[in-house]
Amino acid sequence: MSQTAGTAARDQADELRAAMVEALREQDAINSEPVAAAFAAVPRHLFAPGESLERAYAPHGIVPVKQDSHGRNLSVMSAAHLQAVMLEQAAIEPGMRVLEVGSGGYNAALIQQLVGPSGHVTTVDIDPDVTSRARACLDAAGYEQVQVVTADAENGVPGHAPFDRIVVTAGTWDLPPAWLAQMAPDGRLVVPLRLRGLTRSIAFDWDGAELVGRDYCLAAFVPVQGDGAYDERKVILRDGIALQTDDPAINLDAPGLCNALDSATMELWPGAAWDMPDELDLFVSLNLPRTARLHASERAVEQGIVAPAALRGVATLVDGDSLAYRLRRTNQSTGEEESGVAACGPRAEELAGQYAEILVRWSESYRRRGAATFRYIPADTARGTFPAHSVIKHHGAVKVTWS
Repeated sequence: MSQTAGTAARDQADELRAAMVEALREQDAINSEPVAAAFAAVPRHLFAPGESLERAYAPHGIVPVKQDSHGRNLSVMSAAHLQAVMLEQAAIEPGMRVLEVGSGGYNAALIQQLVGPSGHVTTVDIDPDVTSRARACLDAAGYEQVQVVTADAENGVPGHAPFDRIVVTAGTWDLPPAWLAQMAPDGRLVVPLRLRGLTRSIAFDWDGAELVGRDYCLAAFVPVQGDGAYDERKVILRDGIALQTDDPAINLDAPGLCNALDSATMELWPGAAWDMPDELDLFVSLNLPRTARLHASERAVEQGIVAPAALRGVATLVDGDSLAYRLRRTNQSTGEEESGVAACGPRAEELAGQYAEILVRWSESYRRRGAATFRYIPADTARGTFPAHSVIKHHGAVKVTWS
């Protein structure tokens, strides 16, 4: 590349980086000066070799790092928008010791900018290909001081603990005891936690013997690998229709539920508002007693077997050979969007009533953002007894309340 071409490329990268920062400010992903300064300083394109500058600096674009033989992403550089939101959640300050779980390189460089020369950043990943790439990109961008470790993050990195902040950049079904043990007493854990088929990035702080999180947002990440990996159960009801759950206690009667799809579907419209779908979905998924997610192909919807709500997955109440799931329509009288229920099977009417009650409760009392509080109770603290209606994990349980 000639000197003129190289200068032009650097100028274009600078312009695109400035535009990305401005867009992230406008979208409220960035709302503090330290985070804005970090994004303005780190050359994101150096962590996306082989990609165009436009793609590297797209606020909502991911960059694949490694894929399996089927083309599924095993590691990606997350969208800048989500990285900014999570760094704002982390509230990282100069001089802190920070552990990043999942090593793309770019996010670790942003964290290094935030902790400054007196801080310490460790990034860990189980895949040596990923850590090797992260090390090369960090060195090329001038962040040699970031410590890159190849290990199963389920065990943390005890040699570099304690950590003031732990930022997890892979979808996690549970919180390993090592992470909690390696947090400083006033530390914070920012983690994309999987709960009944949904993922939310939650900023957890210690509150006595529990972790408490009130700052949360919608998130999507490739799942964690190693000892912390967790496979959801998926039951095929028929071609193009499946139920999926991460709750081992839920019984999925595939033959019975398949028969239910052949029965008449009833609808119930209780006058509940449809709004803020991510908040509504969270409330419904965590308040239904037996939650799975119903997924359907376009062909199954076109055939009228299930409603369009199932195209992207919808929270479904399952009980034996009956099921109920949420619908959406425009109320012809008011012109407003409203939520309803579709149900089928021998217990359709009963399940529709249970589901409708939850929709109405959210609509009347919790129709706003940030109403949920997450509490993670470690198993050794609970001594085997968790609060009622908790989401049970391997190492503890999550109790979510709304106010």
